[in-house]
Amino acid sequence: MHIAVVGLSHRTAPVEIRERLSIAEQSMEESLQRLRSHEQVLEASILSTCNRLEIYTLLRHPELGVSAVGSFLSDVSGLQLEQLLPHLFTYHHEEAVAHLMRVAAGLDSLVLGEGQILSQVKKMVRLGQEHQSIGPILNRLLNQAVSTGKRVRTETNLGTGAVSISSAAVELAQLKVGQARGVDDLVPLDQEQIAVVGAGRMARLLLQHLQAKGAPGVVLLNRTVERAELMAADFPALPVQCRPLRDLDHCLSTCSLVFTSTAAEDPIIDAKRLGKLNRRSSLMLIDIGVPRNIAADVATVSGVDSFDVDDLQEVVTRNQEARREIAAEAEVLLQDEGRQFLDWWDGLEAVPVVNRLRTQLEEIREQELHKALSRMGPDLSARERKVVEALSKGIINKILHTPMTNLRAPQPRQQRHTAMQVLQQLFDLSDPQA
Repeated sequence: MHIAVVGLSHRTAPVEIRERLSIAEQSMEESLQRLRSHEQVLEASILSTCNRLEIYTLLRHPELGVSAVGSFLSDVSGLQLEQLLPHLFTYHHEEAVAHLMRVAAGLDSLVLGEGQILSQVKKMVRLGQEHQSIGPILNRLLNQAVSTGKRVRTETNLGTGAVSISSAAVELAQLKVGQARGVDDLVPLDQEQIAVVGAGRMARLLLQHLQAKGAPGVVLLNRTVERAELMAADFPALPVQCRPLRDLDHCLSTCSLVFTSTAAEDPIIDAKRLGKLNRRSSLMLIDIGVPRNIAADVATVSGVDSFDVDDLQEVVTRNQEARREIAAEAEVLLQDEGRQFLDWWDGLEAVPVVNRLRTQLEEIREQELHKALSRMGPDLSARERKVVEALSKGIINKILHTPMTNLRAPQPRQQRHTAMQVLQQLFDLSDPQA
């Protein structure tokens, strides 16, 4: 068995590739079943966010299993594998474990220390359990990743004041508004007419950060106005007008700054739509949806500036340096957690050898016990027979205790492999399936 992760992220693929590989929750069960249907995939889980798609697997054979996952990604994206390969990463065993720990801790996020990724890892665990695509190995690994993410946030200051994708989007707006005014710095948004499209988790965070940055008010558009109103009620200090999505054209005509964060699979704003409007001012569009909510062709429309999640790097870089020292502290915790899992995993490797040794000794015990009882004759009572049998079982358990304990104890992998090889050679414990 072999642990591997195959995927892509903001570090390896542009948004136009990532949006082709975004798997919605309603499609997750089917996707997991497709992965598990391959004979090489023993366990599987999928982490799908706006900045990454990663597939964690337990495989029978490393190369064949990774090839099966690559074919799955090609089918999902509609891209040829040759087109995907430059953007994919593959990590095996220790590297796969270390990568997952870094992801859960927020160290691999676009925004260093981002907290939302931990809830997304928790969701990955829940979906894997609900759809029965993970077994004892991935279940332990993923749950340890969740506890690692919590530990990092508890024992370091990495999560203190950590920004999210949404807060980075608000800072990007502040920066671009400032640059339009000739100031290369973050400026207040108090003169902007602002709209937010969508009423999900990211939109909630947008409202939170807009309120903190002193926005004068926000128009919140959503397909379901009632949901928007429920969200708006949580921000009494921020004037929020809730409108149906059909009012989007009006907002695009009157607002100067529009954030989009919806689950739509196709763009809801494109050049054709903007071209029909009688806009009163310049318009800045910031799209943090993946798949993108705003089509690339809006860049051709005069008076419109458009940005997506890949453009957030400009403001993220400003905040990274102060957090790198804290991140180095967190890396030490990650190494400890990863080592704990690998020690447990390595201990499992000894189980088949110990089981074969137990089976061999049990066969010898039964044969010798049968001979001894035959020699004792019929005068031996049932109680005495039980005592003799218990004695033979006790001897076997005593013999097995030390090698079982030593083989499963934490130790370098090569040292364990050497001990297993010696044990197999001494007792001729060949694997019947080999």
